Amino acid sequence: MSLLTMFDLEKKFTSFYTDCVKLSDQEINSLREKKRKNIDRLKEGLSEYNDENDTEYKIMDVIEQGSVAMRTVTQHDKKEYDIDVAVVFNSSNIPDDTKKVKSIIEDALQRKCKQFKASPKAKTNAVTLEYASGYHIDFAIYRRTMNFYDRNFEYEHCGSEWRSRDPKAINNWFKEVNDASDKNIRRVVRLLKMFCKSNPGWLMPGGLVQSILVAERIQIRDRLDEMFYETIKSIKERLDYNKEILNPVTGQSILYNKKDEQKVKNLCTRLSNGIEKLAVLFDDICTEDDAMNAWKNFFNHKFWGEDIQKSFSENAMLEARNEELLRLTALVNMGTGDSYSLEEFEGRLPKGCSIYFQVDPLVPYTKVEWIVHNYGDEAEGDLYHKKEGRTVVEHTKYRGNHTMTCKVYEGGRVVAQKVVPVNIR
Repeated sequence: MSLLTMFDLEKKFTSFYTDCVKLSDQEINSLREKKRKNIDRLKEGLSEYNDENDTEYKIMDVIEQGSVAMRTVTQHDKKEYDIDVAVVFNSSNIPDDTKKVKSIIEDALQRKCKQFKASPKAKTNAVTLEYASGYHIDFAIYRRTMNFYDRNFEYEHCGSEWRSRDPKAINNWFKEVNDASDKNIRRVVRLLKMFCKSNPGWLMPGGLVQSILVAERIQIRDRLDEMFYETIKSIKERLDYNKEILNPVTGQSILYNKKDEQKVKNLCTRLSNGIEKLAVLFDDICTEDDAMNAWKNFFNHKFWGEDIQKSFSENAMLEARNEELLRLTALVNMGTGDSYSLEEFEGRLPKGCSIYFQVDPLVPYTKVEWIVHNYGDEAEGDLYHKKEGRTVVEHTKYRGNHTMTCKVYEGGRVVAQKVVPVNIR
């Protein structure tokens, strides 16, 4: 396939990138304002903790990390933004026990985040604050020690144990390689992220893996559509013979377990399938409609035409009559003890929630049946199951767009039915 024969859809492709992929400066600034507010909450909560416990823990530095820092966040992430921030302490001013350190940060945040529907939660590598609007903030904790030979700080990350890691290293690396590419790496990473998130049930590698692969295999072209195509083709060819992903700063693998390895395998397979869908772009008789349809099939985005996959809301058209007679409620508990309506949650639910479904039918009935349909890579062993009763509990375990169907029977006849979308990130 020659680049010279690729159908030229540059203007529309660039419009797609500008209008549907790239996050505006205003939206980036809004995310950073949320970050600043929560850093202030953490500092205020830490001050209260110090007063009560006669301690003097003090945050010495705050470092923005992840996709917001690298500005690779995309519009497809709306209401599911992942804001990463590193909080740094002096080694002499923080406990050696990593669990103790995370519990202190969790405690400090809980003091000032009581208005949130989910309490801050200490996890292995960070303390996470979930918003009901869908996005979350991860507070990664570091300690620093002055190296008196070169007068520079050495950093360690608080995980299951303290491990040497520079919280600025990836940011600095990305800036260097992106600048060297005339900012093209960032553009292609954003587009690749749109592809990886085009199916909510896919289990795909995160932004860092994608950024490393794009930086390795970027193919600079004048046209953005050509540059993206040639880069993903090169990435796919690379993954065909080598699926290892190394940290560009330390040279160590960032595939820590079988699940990480599977995500990379999935990316290789789906890039191969996606590239096949774009083959028509190189046909001599390719029309603009053909090209639009090819990119529609690749990105599954409404910009290119009607959505490829039927949305779960369309399943509602198949519901039986009289669904209003169900009086169905779905309450979400994110681990705090408080419950709130599933309808209040914008975006997709995080894993680890409990959902309490209940019906109080206004019609005579003999049985209430609940049918779960799960979709996506993580749900392969649990695609379908049933329960009975007016009240049932389900847990958010699998990434993807799923459904809970409630059917009310009188004898063998369905007298009311409703399909409830349950979308999990």
